Amino acid sequence: MPPSDRTDGGPSPRRPLKLLLLLWLGGMSMRIAVLAVPPVLPLIRTDLQISETQVGLLIGLPLVMWALLAIPGSLLIARLGATLALASGLLLTGLAGAGRGAASNIWLLYLATVLMGGGIAVVQPSIPTLVREWLPRQAGLGAAVATNGILFGAMLGPILTIGWVLPMVGQSWRVDLAFWSLPVLVTALLFFLIAPRRATAGGNGTEERRRWWPNWRDPLVWLLGCTFGSNNALYFSTNAFLPDYLAHLGRTDLIGTALGAVSVSQLVTSTVLLVTASRLQRRTWPYLVFGLLAVAGVIGMVLGSDWTIVIAAALAGVGLAVTFVVTLALPPVLSPPDDVHRISAAMFAISYSVAVIVPVICGALWDASGEPRMAFIPMGICALTLTMLGVALSRHAKAT
Repeated sequence: MPPSDRTDGGPSPRRPLKLLLLLWLGGMSMRIAVLAVPPVLPLIRTDLQISETQVGLLIGLPLVMWALLAIPGSLLIARLGATLALASGLLLTGLAGAGRGAASNIWLLYLATVLMGGGIAVVQPSIPTLVREWLPRQAGLGAAVATNGILFGAMLGPILTIGWVLPMVGQSWRVDLAFWSLPVLVTALLFFLIAPRRATAGGNGTEERRRWWPNWRDPLVWLLGCTFGSNNALYFSTNAFLPDYLAHLGRTDLIGTALGAVSVSQLVTSTVLLVTASRLQRRTWPYLVFGLLAVAGVIGMVLGSDWTIVIAAALAGVGLAVTFVVTLALPPVLSPPDDVHRISAAMFAISYSVAVIVPVICGALWDASGEPRMAFIPMGICALTLTMLGVALSRHAKAT
């Protein structure tokens, strides 16, 4: 590796495209193996003879691990540096993701899923840390590129599995899961081989670089966590309850279209943000405009009918995409340079805890009232909270 890529002061500015490509691949690898499961769930359910409750646990396990292991991920970053921590997390994600295909029963499948989720939990706080290290003056662009990779990875499995991958692998869900883990392993190898590395705590001997436990008394930690959590909770709740809501309305034919509208609108929006991200960084209006657009999307899904619901889902997707990008870009900007990893880890721990709890509340309201629309009340609250807290974040003082 060229010396200019491995100095303590960060990588050479002559290689921005390589750095952006690595950030994109890192983002893509955070979701591609996870979202490979839903298209083959019917095959898994039949082969392993599992119940719907067990299916729900299988889908929810990664989120739980992202919340529980985000802080240990901060420790790993502090000890190894963000590059090696991310590469190690991707390696675990890819191996465990492929290992799911060898599971002979649901418990081994759970174990592999827990390990895969743990790997991703390390990767997630590594991304904002690398954005700060590699692109300190272009944090908005770095976050937009990583987010575009995340959304692209989330779409690949659902779009390509049924029509292309499964026929190619003889309708085997086991080989399919191994196939979608290959890009993760390739990305891990690239990070090990060509990604710039910065000196770790052991390298410079300062106590500051050894800190990894978040300062839970810092209001910034909770602002970031609750803002990002509102975004994630709204996204996962929409994907969880919109299909059943449409089925309740007798429009099962719109389920695929509505879910596709959320994903496609997010991907298109994040692609546009690759050009405009710097203009949105630390501005108030993106939260006001696009946070309220997410509110309008939730209202439209509840009060609309037929194709109006699909349009409302797309609006919610646009609002979530913009606020996701501008929030993900804030830890590298608002944190002191050596605190990005632990503030990011705290943000992910809080946000995914919220993302686990809110859908449970949505389902409980639906069951208790017998009225499907009640499930959308917590979603609307999340959209409003996202808007208000985002405005507060945009006015937070920048770190020096």
